[in-house]
Amino acid sequence: MHTSIATSAAFSLRDVLALGFMTFALFLGAGNIIFPAESGLQAGTEVWRAAIGFLVTGVGLPLMTVVALARVGGGLATLTLPLGKVAGTVLAVAVYLAIGPFFATPRTAVVSYEIGVVPFFGNSGTGLFVYSTLYFALVLYLAISPNKMIDRIGTLITPVLLIALATLGGAAIFKPAGEVGQAQALYQDEAWLQGFLHGYLTMDALGALAFGVVIATAIRSKGVQQARLITRFSVFAGLIAAVGLSAVYLSLFYLGATSQEIANDAQNGGQVLALYVEHVFGPIGNLLLAVVIGLACLTTAVGLLVACGEFFSERLSIAYKYIVVFFVVFSWAVSNQGLDQLIQISIPVLTGLYPLAIVLVALSLLDHFWRSSALIFRGTMAVTLIFGLVDGLAAAGFSNLVPDVFNQLPLAAQQMGWLVPSVVVMLGLVVVDRYYVSPKSENISP
Repeated sequence: MHTSIATSAAFSLRDVLALGFMTFALFLGAGNIIFPAESGLQAGTEVWRAAIGFLVTGVGLPLMTVVALARVGGGLATLTLPLGKVAGTVLAVAVYLAIGPFFATPRTAVVSYEIGVVPFFGNSGTGLFVYSTLYFALVLYLAISPNKMIDRIGTLITPVLLIALATLGGAAIFKPAGEVGQAQALYQDEAWLQGFLHGYLTMDALGALAFGVVIATAIRSKGVQQARLITRFSVFAGLIAAVGLSAVYLSLFYLGATSQEIANDAQNGGQVLALYVEHVFGPIGNLLLAVVIGLACLTTAVGLLVACGEFFSERLSIAYKYIVVFFVVFSWAVSNQGLDQLIQISIPVLTGLYPLAIVLVALSLLDHFWRSSALIFRGTMAVTLIFGLVDGLAAAGFSNLVPDVFNQLPLAAQQMGWLVPSVVVMLGLVVVDRYYVSPKSENISP
């Protein structure tokens, strides 16, 4: 009891807040800023219904993932144990590579360049080369010592990001560009669903699978070693991040909803934000937007790099610093291929992986309801994998290869055709588990 008190005391309230701010910054990438503004613009008078739908998937799913990882006391590898060693490892490697050096990490550099630098200096291959080199040098500096992440990100970078976001969010509320506009297109009848889908597209649940181990590492760096306390502080961090993300999303939804007069022809959320900051702040507005997007992308890239470094260092028995340096160089090389190429390749892969991540987290949180975790996890995840592959093919432009029966399922048009079959299979396996599985057969070995 004495050790528990001492260990808990070593992690002060200031540390908890810094950890929460760090977690908030890890999640807040460019997409988390652009999507709410875009959705709010189209939602108009239905803005709050759309915002609630967005919060379910944009905040609720990542928070559930953090809680799920905290409950099992480990990272993604621990969460996938019921799948068996081989299947779990394959899924974990796919997730880490997708959100790490293959797609998400390089994309943070390109997006921050196009939104934060191009408006000032124009777009060129040389400009991207120079910017990405400096960007990843800074990412490497921040990621090379993961035990310093709370101090470097939670107490230094995040406060600057919060001030910039507060300036932008406060302006959106107190100095809107106009009146709330009319609901457009699908938002007229299904605002909640459209908001839900936009939150789904942030892909933060995938990021949360990686960030769980980053959060735990940061807690241990402050001297906390007991699993119970690591779990508690991880949940606290997730809750603080959820509150911060919700505040940002709601203000950006309102910014978009009141910007139809100046941004009605905008093609995406980035253009909405650019037009708004120029309208309200003048030329300095582009600088504010550059700071917000740049810091948001930077902190996300650092978190992804640390997560990948920790995971592959442990699996390959190679020193963390060598893994991180390799992934930084790889991400830098990929980022110089340009944003269009990255998006074209990454969307199908991420679309296929995301259903697996959602189902994995849901099953983990419900694990105490059945006797055989292996039975439920393997059967449900196998069905979800099939539909994830189908959604990935459709997103890649190969809809002609998808049998028509898949297109007839509920929510198939929204690339969520996996939902109903996965739930049905899970419920069927729960019945089998309840009536045909011995209580002693829990945790079937791989």
